[in-house]
Amino acid sequence: MSDLQPRPYADEDLPVLQDIVAGWIAVAGRCAYDHIGELPHRIYENLRGRRPIGELVQVWEERGAVMGVTINLRFGCAFDVFTAPALRGTAAEEAMLRHAAYVTEHAADEDEEFVLTDCFDCDTVRAKLLEELGFERFRTWDTVNELSLPSADAVVLPDVEGFEIRPAVFADAKALAVAHNGAFGDSWTGEQYRAEVMVKPGYDPTHEIVAVAPDGRIAAFCVYWTDALNKLGHFEPVGTHPDFQRRGLGKAVMAYAVHEMAEAGMSTVTVNHNAENSAAAALYASLGFAPAGSTSGYRRPRSGPAAS
Repeated sequence: MSDLQPRPYADEDLPVLQDIVAGWIAVAGRCAYDHIGELPHRIYENLRGRRPIGELVQVWEERGAVMGVTINLRFGCAFDVFTAPALRGTAAEEAMLRHAAYVTEHAADEDEEFVLTDCFDCDTVRAKLLEELGFERFRTWDTVNELSLPSADAVVLPDVEGFEIRPAVFADAKALAVAHNGAFGDSWTGEQYRAEVMVKPGYDPTHEIVAVAPDGRIAAFCVYWTDALNKLGHFEPVGTHPDFQRRGLGKAVMAYAVHEMAEAGMSTVTVNHNAENSAAAALYASLGFAPAGSTSGYRRPRSGPAAS
């Protein structure tokens, strides 16, 4: 483990990291790894504006080979650790977890009581390490849903009268910011959404599908990600502005994206949702998704306010 060291992440790392993590999934399965699309989503959308990305995301290398990625300070007090299959359950994975917990704890706001992470319920290796580090399971975090893709021709594209369903373009940045703010209680400006998401590595505006209202507002949206190696698609995020809920628009944008993923050769699509979000569960079930697993939240009390 003496040769394993973290270094700051840089934008040019993203495509390489996605290829590497896809390879880990091909070798070890999904149990210990979320979709490769979660990397840009978590790094750029979740962490925007908190600190320079290189302070919050580390790439762990051993003799020049990438062996792990840590993403710190998501949601203000949570971290993620992706570890190469060869190091699972070892002192090296423990070192990554310790480092991520430390960085997150000492960067979090003083009013945060815990440092958090999550773990697939099937990942007994990670759960054991977290417990040894003083973390305890406190809730089911996400439900993981899967859909086996039919042929693209078999996907029914809903016709929502008066609304245009189409891929996003860069000129949609302001309207997308308003839609994301409404759906998630966020505070994007159009300039921020373009600069922090749309022009960042990994994002493709044609993979953000929108429902445009007659007055030009974006009523619903979804972003889909693809993993060509594992033929796996993924949704993150999916949202509908409160002014347009219960009109089938979330289902419409997702169906459009499912068709695109089938055309691209994906065989399975996944989408996660907060286990307590019954509306999301109903939406995904209406598209044919079925629960395929879950993640658990783990937490450890902070030792005190952020260190100087």
